Amino acid sequence: MDGRTEMVTTATGDGRVSSSCFRRICVFCGSSSGKKESYREAAVELGKEMVSRGIDLVYGGGSVGLMGLVSHAVHDGGRHVLGVIPKSLMPREITGDPVGEVRAVSDMHQRKAEMARQADAFIALPGGYGTLEELLEVITWAQLGIHRKPVGLLNVDGYYNSLLTFIDMAVAEEFISEKSRCIIVSAPTAKELVRKLEDYVPDPDGFVSMLCWEAAEEQPSSFVAEIEPDMASASS
Repeated sequence: MDGRTEMVTTATGDGRVSSSCFRRICVFCGSSSGKKESYREAAVELGKEMVSRGIDLVYGGGSVGLMGLVSHAVHDGGRHVLGVIPKSLMPREITGDPVGEVRAVSDMHQRKAEMARQADAFIALPGGYGTLEELLEVITWAQLGIHRKPVGLLNVDGYYNSLLTFIDMAVAEEFISEKSRCIIVSAPTAKELVRKLEDYVPDPDGFVSMLCWEAAEEQPSSFVAEIEPDMASASS
C-alpha cells in the first residue's frame, strides 16, 4: 500500500486553497506535554502546517499532552480530526469534550491497525514508550513491504538523535540494511519534514515487496502455502 496519491487540491479552514499528495497524516505523540516548551510549540506548528496544506489528522484520540495540542490545532484550523482510542483509555486520555471524531476500539492492536489504514503517512512527535512502539512498528511494516507510506520523525531539539544514532549503529553492524535505513525521514521543523515526506519515494526490499494488509487478510491460506516450502527446505 503506497501512501502517495495524486496531488489533491483542498480548501483550508480560512478559505485558501492548498495542495498535498496526502489526504491524512497519522501523528504519534505523547499523552504528556514533555519538559520543554519547544515540544508543545512543535505540536502546534505541525497542526498548523497540516491545516495550511489541507491535510486531515489521524491520531491516538487523546485530548491531553501533545496529542491534545496537535489535534486542537488541526481541528481549530477547520480540518477533520479522527481519534482512534481503546475504550479502556478513554477516561484517562480524554478530558472534557473530545476533539473531532472519536472512534473507540477494543485494544491497542486495533488502534494501530485502524490508524495505519486511515493514514497516507506517519509522523512521530516527541513521546515515550507508546510513541516509540507505534513508530517502530510502522517502520517495520515498511521494511516488510506491508505498506509504502512515508514515516517521519519531527526531531525537535534533537530529541530523536540518540535513536537515529542507534539505528546507524545497527546499519554498521549489519542488522539493518542501508535501504531500510532510508525508510526513516527526519527534520527539525514541521514544514521541512512534511516537504521531505512528500518527496519520499519508497524502495522496499524485493523479496517482501508483495506483502500487504489486504493480501494477508483476504488470502491467509495462500500466503502460508507460499512460505511453507521454503521453511521446509530450510529445515531439511
